[in-house]
Amino acid sequence: MVCAIALGIPVLAGLAFLVLSGAPLAYGAGNGLTLAIGLAAIAFLRVRLSDRQCRILAVLLLLSLYVPLLTGPHVNSIARWLPLGPVALHAGALTLPALVVLAARDDDYAPPILLAALLAASLQPDAATGLAVMLAAVGLYNATRDWRLVPVAGIAFFASIIAGLRGELPAQPFVERVLVDLALQQRLAALGLGASLLVAFVLFAHALPAEKRARHALAGSLFGFSLAAIVSNYPSVLIGYGAAPIIGYGFALGLAATPGRCPANRSDSPS
Repeated sequence: MVCAIALGIPVLAGLAFLVLSGAPLAYGAGNGLTLAIGLAAIAFLRVRLSDRQCRILAVLLLLSLYVPLLTGPHVNSIARWLPLGPVALHAGALTLPALVVLAARDDDYAPPILLAALLAASLQPDAATGLAVMLAAVGLYNATRDWRLVPVAGIAFFASIIAGLRGELPAQPFVERVLVDLALQQRLAALGLGASLLVAFVLFAHALPAEKRARHALAGSLFGFSLAAIVSNYPSVLIGYGAAPIIGYGFALGLAATPGRCPANRSDSPS
């Protein structure tokens, strides 16, 4: 229930924003449909995974981050989107949330998983995914005090700056910089929409039925994506139009909340 609430609050607030702001009808319908998919993932994703299966899944998700570099579409030499028939999904927002949960539960390979995701973000280039990696590493360090995550966060910080200088595209209405644009016109509406994201962040960090390291890493990734949307032209995850983050966080929340998964780490438990 907490996972569904954590996902539903910002997405429903974003739906209200899309409808009341005059966004195309397809935007609201698309987010509503993907919210149903995300909630289904939370409700029905209940398959236990062994250590080996978790690592195989992590490799597959990492490979999917590199797919756009081979397939496109390319816009001004930037490739961040997975082509899936008539739609293109932001690869980082779709795959990184689950990746940080898997990294959080793997004592041995957490830094390499995050660095491999960061490399993909740097090559695309995608500062939003880079910042999400950085703050996921910060959140994971806060939970584990694993010193190896400190250089990961530092490298991700500088890589995100470089990616931001190389990879900025024009902002799309109702998709990127939602809070910034709304604040210029309706401050109270912007505060309400921002508050929905803050509630989701707090629930991610403190209320999910998952171990502390997974909660903090997932909350850090949400903070990173959201920060990128404020400082540059990147998608406003969960509150703006976009299927990838809603599906991505739905899958990640289902993964995080399922007990007994990825037992490579047994040092802490849900609390």
